[in-house]
Amino acid sequence: MLDNSRVWLAGRYHKIVNSIAFYPAFIGLLFLAVSYVTISFDFSETGKQIKASLPPYTSLKDASTARNIISAITSGLISLTVFSFSMVMIVLSQAASNLSNRVLNRLIGNRFQQVVLGIYIGTIVYSLFLLSTIRDIDSGIYIPALSTYLLILLTIFDIFLFIYFIHYITQSIKYDVIIHRVYNDTRKVMEEACSLSRRPAEPIELAGEIVVAANSSGIYEGFDSSSLVKIADEYDCVFSTLHTPGTFILKGLPVVQVSKPIPKEAEDEVARALRVNDSESINENFFYGLRQLSEIAMKALSPGINDPGTAIIALQALSKLFAYRIVHFPDNVARNADGQVRVLIEELTFDKMFANTILPVWDYGKEDRLVQHELFHLLTQLQKISNHAEVGRLLLEVKKKMHEDLLA
Repeated sequence: MLDNSRVWLAGRYHKIVNSIAFYPAFIGLLFLAVSYVTISFDFSETGKQIKASLPPYTSLKDASTARNIISAITSGLISLTVFSFSMVMIVLSQAASNLSNRVLNRLIGNRFQQVVLGIYIGTIVYSLFLLSTIRDIDSGIYIPALSTYLLILLTIFDIFLFIYFIHYITQSIKYDVIIHRVYNDTRKVMEEACSLSRRPAEPIELAGEIVVAANSSGIYEGFDSSSLVKIADEYDCVFSTLHTPGTFILKGLPVVQVSKPIPKEAEDEVARALRVNDSESINENFFYGLRQLSEIAMKALSPGINDPGTAIIALQALSKLFAYRIVHFPDNVARNADGQVRVLIEELTFDKMFANTILPVWDYGKEDRLVQHELFHLLTQLQKISNHAEVGRLLLEVKKKMHEDLLA
């Protein structure tokens, strides 16, 4: 039960942290706490002594002047935030229309953009809270001068941050930058998943037809290894996954095979340990990153876009990933602490990945000479790294097509 709760909490945590609103909201609350601390210090005895020691030309003693300063800063920062959000939306719209809407998650989840927007929102929250503390009363005028000076410094910092943000957005809109980000994210997850330098031995297939069905429809992205191994140890059985990550599964269909019968409550625990989601993530399944790069290439080769240069950049990124995968392999079993095999994993083979990513791009771009020459160059290098049959077959097809075009 605790393992299932942990899996559920991990899923909710992942969704919340990767939401576009998480960091802006968190930073906004942080600035609210800072404003409370600075204003409390401003009205403390130490704060009053500091304000009394300031030169006359730097002191702020007029309530209307303080309100005007804070109001002007607040309205300006709101305009700055709206403009920054608009720039982000333009980048997302252009990326979705010209590349692939699959890359939106990587752009929306960009931490720098979220932190910048959070600082803007936090400064606005700070200024509004500060504005509410200025009072005209019989005993005198309470003006948080030190906090107002801090607000001015924050505003100057926000202006310089906005200048850098413009530069960052203009760089982010470049196709090669987006492709490079997808490549880096995919490579990182691939290196963690495919860490073996030799192909592992083929696992023994389980006998029998005892299976666990999916408790919901969605895309299978793997399983929580510790939970599944713990269940297998408890009931002294072996599980075997029936699908590779990235496979869409309907509710009620088999997902896991079991070596012997287990109780119904154990089957429910196994189903909850599986990661079946409505959408895919590179962090859960590196094959999704390969598909993103393939879709970018195919979209670039479509008649509406007609941009073979972007397709070539995507093919180069794919070739670098396949150059790593062709000599590194994922482990096809999960073991317990004693080294016993408890889960047999359906491997995402090189042939399947290659056929589902490179071959569709070739189908789209086989008539383009730029794509022909680039694929010939990349496939030749992959063959030198490892003499793979699937790569060799496509290389022969590319050679044949190039020769036919020369004779035509």
